[in-house]
Amino acid sequence: MKQIAIVTGASRGIGRATAITLATKGWTVIVTGRDKDAIALVAKEAGNDALAIVCDVSDPESVLSLFEEVESKFDRLDLLFNNAGIPSRSVPIEELSIDEWRKVVDTNISGVFYCVQQAFRVMKAQNPQGGRIINNGSISAHVPRPNSGPYTATKHAVTGLTRSASLDGRAFNIACGQIDIGNADTNMATSQREGAIQANGMTMVEPTINPQIVADAVLYMSELPLDANVQFMTVLATKMPYIGRG
Repeated sequence: MKQIAIVTGASRGIGRATAITLATKGWTVIVTGRDKDAIALVAKEAGNDALAIVCDVSDPESVLSLFEEVESKFDRLDLLFNNAGIPSRSVPIEELSIDEWRKVVDTNISGVFYCVQQAFRVMKAQNPQGGRIINNGSISAHVPRPNSGPYTATKHAVTGLTRSASLDGRAFNIACGQIDIGNADTNMATSQREGAIQANGMTMVEPTINPQIVADAVLYMSELPLDANVQFMTVLATKMPYIGRG
């Protein structure tokens, strides 16, 4: 039986690397994102019948349409990697507009919730029952960077949702875990490569890691039997200023 996976935010970076890695290992991957051409290229590169479906996770109707199409085509879902997320501007909190706050919240936590909700619906109803959900948290789910209120708040919220979904999924053979990533070398790591503001106000270039390392970690979590779960995994650049006082 085919194993079916949805990867959100799969047009680039960690999502792209994970979608391709899963497909290489035999998964049938639904590659999702807002950029139709970009996700089509990833699906083509992934192979193994990967399918590109446009989805804006901040829109609940778009999420519902995605999951209904997956149900219609495959009649089941084994894995959801909730990867889509956006950063907030690094400015003092009083300079952020309400629209900026809402945009980050709509994508980073509401979008994760919409996808978890639909995955539960599908995974409860299918036979055999169950599946796995992996949410992309962040080092920011543990500690903030300066001037990162919306991003940090949403990533802390993802942790709460992961815990709740893990508990609620037990009775239905749904395993939910979270991967927290530090300084993967993607488009979002521009400030780390060029110099990120530290808690003491200094600017420092930080080490990064290849996104493939994260994709391999997600693959490990994905291939566990459903009676085992990685509840939380942290994957980070060894020398990034995170542990201790930097």
